[in-house]
Amino acid sequence: MNLRKLIKDYLEEARLMQLATSLNNQPWVCHVWFAADEYLNIYWFSSTRRRHSKEVMKNPKVSAAIVLPHTPEDTPRGLQLEGDAQILTDEKDIKKARSVYEDRIFSKQVVDDFMKSKDSPHKFYRIKPRLFVLFDLVNFSENPRQELEF
Repeated sequence: MNLRKLIKDYLEEARLMQLATSLNNQPWVCHVWFAADEYLNIYWFSSTRRRHSKEVMKNPKVSAAIVLPHTPEDTPRGLQLEGDAQILTDEKDIKKARSVYEDRIFSKQVVDDFMKSKDSPHKFYRIKPRLFVLFDLVNFSENPRQELEF
């Protein structure tokens, strides 16, 4: 089994992740729509006024959990990661984020409208993962916890 390919496939199928941030030793978790690029970088789009967005600016160390919909009867599979997050300000980085995010999650028009909002301006963010943990009893029944480090 090619672990990197399994993780990439899982990220392509999933759309929603739980993002965990922390500030002053107080963790916070939220849900965000995401997309991943070919290098397994994770992108999301959020208001700069949200708690998780403010916390990323002060502490870039984040973690996330991604689980595809399933029932208790299904064989367990899930993906967790840890990495460094940042708001994207460079036009090249924003263009890359838009190329993987738009139409997968929101249309170009919706993204443009959110970015121009005066009440709740949105920006793109990226996680550069340091570690993925795939818990996968489907493909690794003998040893379901598989790690991919960067």
